[in-house]
Amino acid sequence: MTQSESDAVLSRDAFLGGQLQILQPRQGYRAGIDPVLLAASVPAQSGDSILDLGCGAGVAGLCLARRVPGIALTGIELQAQYAELARQNAAENGIDMTVILGDIDAPPPNIKDKQFSHVIANPPYFDQTRRTAADDIGRETALAGPTPLSNWVATAAKRTCPKGTVTFINRTERLPDLLSAFRTHLGSLEALPLAPRSGRAAKLVLLRGRKNGNAEFRLHQPWLLHEGDKHVADAENYTSATACILRNAGALNFPA
Repeated sequence: MTQSESDAVLSRDAFLGGQLQILQPRQGYRAGIDPVLLAASVPAQSGDSILDLGCGAGVAGLCLARRVPGIALTGIELQAQYAELARQNAAENGIDMTVILGDIDAPPPNIKDKQFSHVIANPPYFDQTRRTAADDIGRETALAGPTPLSNWVATAAKRTCPKGTVTFINRTERLPDLLSAFRTHLGSLEALPLAPRSGRAAKLVLLRGRKNGNAEFRLHQPWLLHEGDKHVADAENYTSATACILRNAGALNFPA
C-alpha cells in the first residue's frame, strides 16, 4: 500500500495530548476516550505484566504503557487488520507490545499458558440481538461481537495472577451482566460510574475485581467527565482531573 493509499483508509490521531500517535481506520471502529479512561484506572506498576483482551488498534494498552513505563504489555485481537494496526502503533510509538491474533474463547498457547498482573478489556458494548448491525464488519465486531460478556470475564479471570486485577469499561446498562460474571470468578469488586456531568446519569462504568479478593462490593461516587451541570459552549470543558488523564496521561484512581 502506498502512502497516499494508506492515508485514504487510515487516520493518524493524537492521544494523551500528542504523546501517542495512533493509526486508526477512517471507516470502522475508532477509539475515543473510553480506552484512555480504562488505561488510566489500572493500578499497575513498573515490572507488572498486562493483558489487553480485544486490544483493537492498541489504544488502551499503549496509553497504559505511556503512563507506567516498564510494564510487559500483551494484546490479543480477533481481527487481523486491527492486530496489525496495534503492532504498527506500538512500533511507531517506541513501545514494546506483543500482539497476538486470536480468539479470547480459544486463546492460543502463548496466552493460555500465562498469567498476568492485570487484565483489561473494553469489550463490545451492545447486545447483538437488540440493535441494527453496523455496515462495517470491523466496527460491528467491536461494538457488538458474538462473544458473551460472561466469556470475556471468565477468560480474563483465568489469565490473572492470584491477587491480580481485572478491569473492564462498559455501558452502565450492561453492569448487571458484568457484576454477575465478575462475582462468579473474582472478588473485591468495585464499580466506578463515569457521569457526563453533575446531575446526569452515568453512561459508562469501570468495574474492577481482584483474583482471590474477599472485600465487600463497593459502588463509588461517580467520576465527572465535564464541568458544570449543562453544556454551554462548543468546547470540551472537561474537568481538570479528566483533562489531566486525556492530555497528560494522568491516573484515574478509584477512591481508597
